[in-house]
Amino acid sequence: MSERRRDNVLVTRPEPGAGETAERLSFLDLVPVIAPLLTIRRQQTRLPASGEIQAILATSGNAVAALPLSHQGVPLLAVGDATAERARAAGFTEVHSANGDALALAALAARLLNPSNGPVLLVCGSGQGKALAEAVRAHGFRVPRRIVYAAEKVTALPPAAATALQADVLRAALFFSAETARQFVRLTEAAGLANRVRDVQALAIGAAAGVALRDLPWHDVLVAARPTQDELLALLR
Repeated sequence: MSERRRDNVLVTRPEPGAGETAERLSFLDLVPVIAPLLTIRRQQTRLPASGEIQAILATSGNAVAALPLSHQGVPLLAVGDATAERARAAGFTEVHSANGDALALAALAARLLNPSNGPVLLVCGSGQGKALAEAVRAHGFRVPRRIVYAAEKVTALPPAAATALQADVLRAALFFSAETARQFVRLTEAAGLANRVRDVQALAIGAAAGVALRDLPWHDVLVAARPTQDELLALLR
């Protein structure tokens, strides 16, 4: 395996997360190949007033970006550290991280909040958040769920990904969701490049993404110990 090949890592997550991951890879002396498979589109929706809710649950940084300035004084509970950091950078003054997945976020809400203090707003992407909302409601909370963004699929494998596969220069490919993993499998097969992943490691943030990736003949498929970017990047070491 060439020196160049060991250094190239495919980043399939959408912006703005892709750029942040690319910075992390560069810090590790790796070369990011950015090829988002989804495009984030903000959705217009009516949110409860900040005074009507006791806290906000955010499932991703994309959800945080859709929140107005008027809500920055409301406590925000984030699914992971990256989302929490983005909330702080956006101006939220009280931020807590579950450092895990949706179940960890539901447990954090149950530990920090009181159902008698009012509703908890859940902001998420299209098709997401239903299980989380039910998990929090099981603790006695009222949970209005609002769709604040949609992740639209690209229609073809991005040129950066196709070029890297054809040139056989990738050490690994990162997948931050099962949806992105399924999309990559579909687009790679459609482009006739499925066999080009035989010497590439597929690194998945969760078990569902790992299962989806096994439809391609990867060198191996590894799943992060916890569903966080830190644990995903740890697989590169």
